[in-house]
This record gives sequence, C-alpha cells and structure tokens, in this order.
Amino acid sequence: MTESGAQTEQATDVYARVTRHIVDELERQGRLPWGSISALPVNAATGKPYRGVNVLALWVTAARAGYQSPRWGTLRQWNEQGGRIRKGEKSTTVVFWKHLGGDEGERGEDSADAEESRPRFVARGYPVFNAAQVEGSGEELPPEEYSSDGLGRAEAFASSLGADVRTGDGTPFYDKRGDYIRLPGPEHFRDGAARFAVLAHELTHWTGAASRLARDLSGRFGSEAYAMEELVAELGAAFLSATFGVTAEPRSDHARYVGSWLEVLKRDTRAVFAAASKAQAAADWMLAKTHGLAAAA
Repeated sequence: MTESGAQTEQATDVYARVTRHIVDELERQGRLPWGSISALPVNAATGKPYRGVNVLALWVTAARAGYQSPRWGTLRQWNEQGGRIRKGEKSTTVVFWKHLGGDEGERGEDSADAEESRPRFVARGYPVFNAAQVEGSGEELPPEEYSSDGLGRAEAFASSLGADVRTGDGTPFYDKRGDYIRLPGPEHFRDGAARFAVLAHELTHWTGAASRLARDLSGRFGSEAYAMEELVAELGAAFLSATFGVTAEPRSDHARYVGSWLEVLKRDTRAVFAAASKAQAAADWMLAKTHGLAAAA
C-alpha cells in the first residue's frame, strides 16, 4: 500500500470511529448527550480548549462516564505530568489534522479550518484520557458550577452582537426573511442559563445569513439540510454556553430530528465533522465580533 493510501485508510477509520462513538450515544439516549456539561474540554498539557468535533466526542464520553473534569491528555502527556492511567481505563479518540504539503506541524483540533479544506489535510486519531482516569492527575475537586458572573458575561456577549431580538410568546425562532429572532420573555425559562442556551441556538442560525457566514447546507445534505442546520445550531449553542461556563440542556423539541441526524451520520461518516465545523465557525465568528467578551473576568 502506498503512503497516501495508508493515510486515506487511517483517515477513513478515524472518521468512522468518532462518528460511531457519537451515533452510539445518540441512539442510546435519543437526544444530544451533554445535559450536565458546563465547560469546554481542555488539553491537560497546554490548557487549550479542544475544538469542533473533538468537543462533541469528549462530551459524549464525559456524559456517559460521569466525568466532572474538563481536562484530557494523551498517555504521554499525563506521564510527563507525573500521572498514571489506571489499569483497564479506555481512551477516547480525538482528531488532529496534519498538512499534506510537507508541513510537519499538527493542525491541532481546529476542525473548523481543516474539515473545510480537507484535501490539504489528513485526519489522525489520538487516544486521550480524562483526569478522572488518571492517578496523580493533580485534580481532586470537580470544576465549579457556572457563576452569575459567567451568565452575566454570556448575556453581555449576546447583547453586543447587534442581532434584532424581539420578545414574544410562543416558540423561539429565527426569521430568515425578516432577519430577526423571536424569543419568549425570561418568565418562560427555568433560569437564565436556559434562556441563554435558546438564544445562542437562534443566534447560531442568525450567523448563517448571506450577509454573515452565508451557510448553505443544501448542497451537501439535500433534503436533510434543515435537520442538519438544527444540529449546527444546537452545537453552536452548546459551544457558546460552555465557553461562558453556562450549563445548557439540549432542547427537548429536537427529538423529532434525531432520526434524521442518525440517518445522515450513518450514511456519511464525515457529516458530524462538517456540522461541528460549521458550529465552531459560527461560534468563532460571534466571539470575534464581540472582541473577547468571553474572556474570564
């Protein structure tokens, strides 16, 4: 087998493995599986947040296993920090993209860039372990719950985007033709975190307008484009909520989309990578537009 053939085989295996991991949990729960997650997963060695589909893959494992720590690392990274993986612990695969043009540097977890330009990159899978699987990880206490400060920053971020958000009764939605968001008043939500999660979902839809990111999924997903746009919006909301440390429950009205999501993901092992890439791009665009309001106070 040629080197390029081996790379293609490895990349295909990585896409299939990560997709299977996500599909299994989606089938098991019948909904997106991160109801108790309030933080982005971070690399234990560098402190940098994981991105794109890696966030989703690590959240799936954390939700299933009940991990409270957001810190993940490879066997080598934990060993270098004096930690030791407990016997029998299973790893979770994350994906890095390596440039095919001779650049030896890793592209890292930035699926928002790599998946969009995938002919120039090859996917490489790496096994990582959560701090809860490591003896001597240096983390004995779970991370703190989101604070009112985090929620305040989240609300300031949303306000500073300049979207036309109108208060009204009924189901929240983004009106593409009128370019506005309708959101029920605060009294219709369990708490401020729940309200922000819904607003972040609609704001992710809002980024797809032609005057912003011009997101059009019909070319790739055809008749399932609407359902996949809902997946992008839900991932975007989850990424934004976790950026501010705000716990976001997946929307209950998305149960009707699960069948479509599963059908697409089973047919196309790159579909969830593409959806996560679009969601990451939307979150990045909004955070850049607000000039770092997501930074911790």
